Amino acid sequence: QVQLVESGGGLVQPGGSLRLSCVASGSISSRYDMGWYRQAPGKQRELVAVITSGDNINYVDSVKGRFTISRDNVKSMVLLQMNSLKVEDTAIYYCNARYSWFGSTWDYWGQGTQVTVSS
Repeated sequence: QVQLVESGGGLVQPGGSLRLSCVASGSISSRYDMGWYRQAPGKQRELVAVITSGDNINYVDSVKGRFTISRDNVKSMVLLQMNSLKVEDTAIYYCNARYSWFGSTWDYWGQGTQVTVSS
């Protein structure tokens, strides 16, 4: 069983920075795709950034050039560096680990960490 624990959220002014961390415990390995999702009030959860087991990286258009995802497989950790934060980045951010095997997928989620961007 995989457990994910996020940290690093908080309140920041527009233009500021935060770094989110997600530490995985259990049977996590470099074969997992790791991602960050977010959900704002009244909106659906959306993918923010993903780094695959092959180290391919994708971002949602709204965060390109501002956010950077990285992973440390030795520490079973994935990071999300968020710069130039905007009010519209306010949301609960969730860490995700996904394992795919012959067409089947297993998703694991953290409990979420609140990011609030406000002046």
